[in-house]
Amino acid sequence: MKLEACRLHVLRMPLKAPFKTSFGVEKDRQFILVEALTDEGPGYAEVVAMEDPLYNEEWVKGSLLILQDYLIPALKGVTFSHPDEIYPKMEFIRRHYMAKSGLESALWEAWARARGLPLWKALGGEKKPIPVGVSVGIQPSPEALVEVVSGYVEQGYRRVKLKIEPGHDIQYVAAVRKAFPHVPLMVDANSAYRLSDLEHLKKLDSFDLMMMEQPLSHDDIIWHARLQKELKTPICLDESIHSAEDAEKAFSLGACRIINIKIGRVGGLSRAKALHDVCRDHGVPVWCGGMLESGVGRAHNMAITSLPGFTLPGDTSGSDRYWAEDIVEPEIRLKPGGTLELSDEPGMGYEILWDRVAKYREHLVEV
Repeated sequence: MKLEACRLHVLRMPLKAPFKTSFGVEKDRQFILVEALTDEGPGYAEVVAMEDPLYNEEWVKGSLLILQDYLIPALKGVTFSHPDEIYPKMEFIRRHYMAKSGLESALWEAWARARGLPLWKALGGEKKPIPVGVSVGIQPSPEALVEVVSGYVEQGYRRVKLKIEPGHDIQYVAAVRKAFPHVPLMVDANSAYRLSDLEHLKKLDSFDLMMMEQPLSHDDIIWHARLQKELKTPICLDESIHSAEDAEKAFSLGACRIINIKIGRVGGLSRAKALHDVCRDHGVPVWCGGMLESGVGRAHNMAITSLPGFTLPGDTSGSDRYWAEDIVEPEIRLKPGGTLELSDEPGMGYEILWDRVAKYREHLVEV
C-alpha cells in the first residue's frame, strides 16, 4: 500500500452539554478528520488533540502543521506491506503522538478496508461486546452530580468515572457512592493534585473505587509510585504513559495497577497494541480512555478494545452521549447491558456522512 495524498478536515462540533475537567470547560470540540488516500483506497481516522494545549502539549493548529509540513511528506509515495511499518517512518519527529496517530490510524483503516477486514480483526482482536463506562464532568454541586449520574445508570452504563479536582472531590464522590452503593465507580483527577495532598487523597479510599486516574503530574511516574504505596485504591496512569517502555518503567517502580490506553496519546494503533501486550504480560488490566471523539475516533477505540487485555469498561460511550448528531452512520448506540457492538463491515465499520462533515468543517487542507 502507498499513501498518495491526504485531506485534513478541521471540524468543530457542538457538545450537547459543557464538559468540565480540572483543566477547563469544553462547549464544543474542534478536531482533525484525516482522510488518507492510498493506491488501494481511502482510510479515515481522527486527530484527537484539543483546540488548546491543555491535556498535553499538542493542539489542533500545531497538529495540522506537523502533519502537512513533516509527517505526510515523509510518508507520501512510501510503500508499506503492513501498518506496523508506518510509525518508525515518523520517529524522526519527536513526540507529537496525536498527529502521528491520526495519520497512522487512517492508514491502518485503509489497509483493513482494502482487504475486506474489519479493523478489529485486522488488529488481532476478538468479536465480543465492548463494555462501556461513562465519563462525567465536574458539576456545580454534589446534588447536581448525583442527578447526572442517575441518568447514566438508568441507561445501563457499566462504570461511572467522576472528574475531580481540589474542592470538587470528597463530598461529591461521597454523595454519588451513597446514592449508588453498588455501581462501579472511579475518579479522574487529570493531574490536579500534588504528593503533599496525600492525606486528603487517602480519604477517597473509603469509597470502594475501582481506581484513581492520574492524580499527580502529567509527566510523573516516581511520585505516583510513592503515592500508590500509601493508597488502597489502585492508581491508573494516563497522561504519563506514551509507550510500552513507559509502562515497563511504571510497573518496575510500582507506580500503578491499571493503565488507560488512548490511541492518540500513545501514537497510533500499532503502539496501542504493543502497550496492551506489555500490560497483559504483566497481568495489568487496561481500558480505553476517551477524548470526546466523533464516531470516527469512537470506532477506532472500539476496534482496539477488542483485544483480550481490555477487561475494564472504557470511556467509549454511545454517540448520543456527546453529540446531537454524529458524522458516521449507523449511529454508535449503547446496547442493552451497557455494551457496544463491533461491526463486521470492512475497516472501521461505519460510513462517513459527508454532508455533516461539510456542515461542521471550518477548513480543509489538502496535502
